[in-house]
Parts: sequence; structure tokens; C-alpha cells
Amino acid sequence: MIQLINHKDEKVAESILSIQLPAYKVEADLIGFDGIPQLLDTIEDIKNSKELFFGKLDGSKLVGFLSYEDTEELIDICRLVVDPNYFRKGIASELIDYLLSIKNSEKNVVVSTGAKNVPAITLYERHNFKKVADIEIEPNFYITQLTYEGKKIY
Repeated sequence: MIQLINHKDEKVAESILSIQLPAYKVEADLIGFDGIPQLLDTIEDIKNSKELFFGKLDGSKLVGFLSYEDTEELIDICRLVVDPNYFRKGIASELIDYLLSIKNSEKNVVVSTGAKNVPAITLYERHNFKKVADIEIEPNFYITQLTYEGKKIY
């Protein structure tokens, strides 16, 4: 079941962090870059986030979540995280599909990931996101930006 989760609640923030840290550690190892900002998050950072969070539950256990910021212009996916014990079970796809089903169809959805994170880029491309750019954010480290375009009204 996917539902909105209250990241401002201490226990929920703990659950988020308990899967975020190991998941981003896997990504850091994969892309060879340990400077991912979410690796430094604390429970207070999660609780104070302005992002909207929804999570995938297995019973009462949080096994994945997606957070995003919804602006007038676009929807920016900030985090797509799956508990490493639940990798390759379709949870990330479920979370993306859920976001795309509830988003305002007029808005583009954007996301960034490490350019060497081939599994994540492939996942987004399977959901019709298109690569926009590779941006060097540190010497010899690039992120890939992707976008999912909303319907245009002419």
C-alpha cells in the first residue's frame, strides 16, 4: 500500500532515515561518490524537510518512499528510496507510477541522479523520463537530470 506519510512525526522520520542511509550508501558505492547530501541527513533534517513524502508499506513496515517538491512550474523528485532488503521487487516503479498518477498533468516532473547510476537512469527511462543534461557538480562527478513532460495545452 502506498500512502502519504507524516515525515514530521519522530517515529516516521526514524523509519525514513533507517532505510535512506543504507540505500544511499549502496548508491554511493555504485557511483563511486560518497558526497550524496542525503547521507548526512539526521532525523531533524527529515522532520524539517519541506518535501512531501509518500511511502510504500509492507504491513506496517516502511519499505520505500518518494519525496518531492511541488512548485507552480514543476514537480521535483527529491528522493526515491527503497530498503536494500526490498530491491528488485518493483517498489521504485510503484512509487514513480503513483506520483505520475496523482500529479498535475500540466507540470513537468524532474529528477536528478548520479550519471553513473545506470539502474536509476534505466528505471526513470522505463517510465518515459528523458535525459536532459549531465552536469558536473564536483570535479569529475556528474549528475544526470531527467524530465517527464506533462501534457501541453495549446
